[in-house]
Amino acid sequence: MAALVLLSALLLLPLLLLRLRLWPQLRWVAADLAFVVRALRCKRALRASLLAAAAADPEGPEGGCSLAWRLAQLARQRPTHTFLIHGARRYSYVEAERMSNRAARAFLRARGWHLGLCGGAPGSGGVNKQASRGAGDAVAGSGAVPPECGDDGAPRGTAAAPLAPGATVALLLPSSPEFLWLWFGLAKAGLRTAFVPTGLRRAPLLHCLRSCGARALVLAPEFLESLEPDLPALRALGLHLWAAGLETRVAGIHDVLAEVAAEADEPVPGYLSAPSSLTDTCLYIFTSGTTGATVVLKSKFSAGQFWEDCQQHRVTVFQYIGELCRYLVNQPPNKAECGHKIRLAVGSGLRPDTWERFVRRFGPLQVLETYGLTEGNVATFNYTRQPGAVGRASWLYKHLFPFSLIRYDVTTGEPVRDARGRCVATSPGEPGLLVAPVSQQSPFLGYAGGPELARGKLLQDVFQPGDVFFNTGDLLVCDDQGFLRFHDRTGDTFRWKGENVATTEVAEVFEALDFLQEVNIYGVTVPGHEGRAGMAALVLRPPHTLDLKQLYSHVHENLPSYARPRFLRLQESLATTETFKQQKVRMANEGFDPSTLSDPLYILDQTAGAYLALTPARYSALLAGDLRI
Repeated sequence: MAALVLLSALLLLPLLLLRLRLWPQLRWVAADLAFVVRALRCKRALRASLLAAAAADPEGPEGGCSLAWRLAQLARQRPTHTFLIHGARRYSYVEAERMSNRAARAFLRARGWHLGLCGGAPGSGGVNKQASRGAGDAVAGSGAVPPECGDDGAPRGTAAAPLAPGATVALLLPSSPEFLWLWFGLAKAGLRTAFVPTGLRRAPLLHCLRSCGARALVLAPEFLESLEPDLPALRALGLHLWAAGLETRVAGIHDVLAEVAAEADEPVPGYLSAPSSLTDTCLYIFTSGTTGATVVLKSKFSAGQFWEDCQQHRVTVFQYIGELCRYLVNQPPNKAECGHKIRLAVGSGLRPDTWERFVRRFGPLQVLETYGLTEGNVATFNYTRQPGAVGRASWLYKHLFPFSLIRYDVTTGEPVRDARGRCVATSPGEPGLLVAPVSQQSPFLGYAGGPELARGKLLQDVFQPGDVFFNTGDLLVCDDQGFLRFHDRTGDTFRWKGENVATTEVAEVFEALDFLQEVNIYGVTVPGHEGRAGMAALVLRPPHTLDLKQLYSHVHENLPSYARPRFLRLQESLATTETFKQQKVRMANEGFDPSTLSDPLYILDQTAGAYLALTPARYSALLAGDLRI
C-alpha cells in the first residue's frame, strides 16, 4: 500500500510542479549540476597547478605559474604533438618552446642583462636585483653569444636605457607563428605584452600605446610605409622600435627576428615570469583574440576556403563571431562543407536565425554560445545547447558565478532605482542590464590608465548599502526557463564587423575637422548584417559647407575600417536629453531610411571609396545586398 501511495505521488509530482510553474526550471537541474561539477573540477585542477608551480625550482623553466610556465609544462608533456599549423608548416610544442626561449633571451638583452659586456656600467639602466640574480649562469653560461654592440655601446636592439622588468611591449603584427613566439618570449622575459589592432594609425595608435604605457613596439615590416608619418611621434615617446624581419635598414629600427635567431634555445629561469599574485598584468588587449592547443593559423579569414582548410587539417573545433557564421551560410554550397570533422563551434554574437541555418546546413555539430568581456568579472556558457541562448541563470550557476539583471532606462542611460534608491531586478522576459558583484572571488581589475576610467563601470548601492557591482553595459533577457539571451548593447559602444566601436573615439576624429560644429556617433541596424553600422549625425559650423571628399580622406586615414561610419546624417542641430546628453537611442531607432527622414543622408560606398548621397535607388540596392558598405 505504501509503495502504491509513493508511486502515485511520483506520478502527480510533475503535474504539481507544472501548476506551480517550477517544472520549466527544474527540468534542467541535471545539466546545471553537471556543469557546476565540471567547473569545480577545473578549479581544483588549477589550484593543484598553482601549488606545483609554487613548489618548483624558481631557476627552472617551470618555476612560477604563468603563461611561460604553462607552455614549458606542455612542451614536456607532449613534445612532438602539433602545436600550430600555418600553411604548409607544422610546429610542435617543443619547437614552440625553443623558439620562445630564443625570443625571451633577445628581450632579456633589451632588459640590460648584458650591459657590462658592451662597455656600459654593470647594473646601470635600472637592472633590478632579481633580474640580475643568477644571470651569469642562467643566460651567459648557457651558450648564448655576447651581443653585437652598436656605436653607442648599447646591446643590439636597445635604446640608451634598457627596458625595465615588467615593462610593456606592444605587438603590431598580423597573424603568424612569429607573433606567438614573440608573445611567449616576452612573457618568459618578465615583460608585459600589448596586442595592438593592426589597422590603427595616427592618434588612435598613439592613444593605445600611451594608455598601456608601452616602452617598445614590434611591428610588421609591411606596415612601415603606412607608419612612416607616425615614426617621429613614436620616437618621441622614447620607444624601442623593432621590426619582425627587415630587408632594408631603417634608422632606429632593429630586426627582432635576426636578434632572436642569434640566441640559444635553452630555457630561462622561471622566476622572471612568475607573478606575485593572480592580479598581476600579463597582457593588454585592445581587440579580441584567443589561443588553444593545436592551432591552425591563417593570415586572413576566407569564407570560400574555410571548409577546405577544415578538411585539409582535420579541424575539430573553431571559434566564431556571429558575422563569421553569417559569411559561411551565405556562401554557395561546396563539397568540402559536407565532409568536415567539426564537432564544436565556440563563440559569441550568433543570431538565432543564422544559428538555425548554420546547424541545419553544416551539422551535426555543437554550438557553444558564450557571453563575456575581457575586463569583466562574469561569463556565461550555453552548456544546455539551447538555440539562441548564451547561458542559464540557474541557482547553482549563480551561486558560483553571481550576477543579476536590473531594470535599465534607455532614455537616461541609467539603471532604474526604487524609492529607497536600490536597483530593481527584472522579471522573466524583460530586458535588463547585466551586473555582477565585485568581490575577492570575482574582482574587477580596471583598465590601463588612470582609475577614473573604471568609474563608469562600477555601480554603488545596487541591492544593499555599500555593495559594488560591475556594469557590463549590456542588456540581456532571462526567460521563464532561466535561459539568457543577448538583447542589445547600451551606452556609447556598438559592435560592427566583429569589432567594438567606441563612439567617443570616432567623434574625436570627426571633431578635428574645422567645418563640423557638433557630432553624434551611434550604431544603426542594417538588414542582412550583424551588429550595428556606424552613423554620424553632423552639424556644420557656419558658414562652412560639407566637404565630403575631405571628410572621407580624413576618416580613411584616422580610423580603422570597422570604425568608419557607414552613414552620415546632416542636421540643423542635435537632439539632447533633459540632462544635455546626446540622443543616441532615438536616432538609432530612426535609422537611415531616406523616405522617412528629411535630413540630407550619405552612405559610404566601399567600391567607390567615397561618401555618396543616399538616394532611394542606393537605399534599395543596400537592402538587396548589392551595395557594399
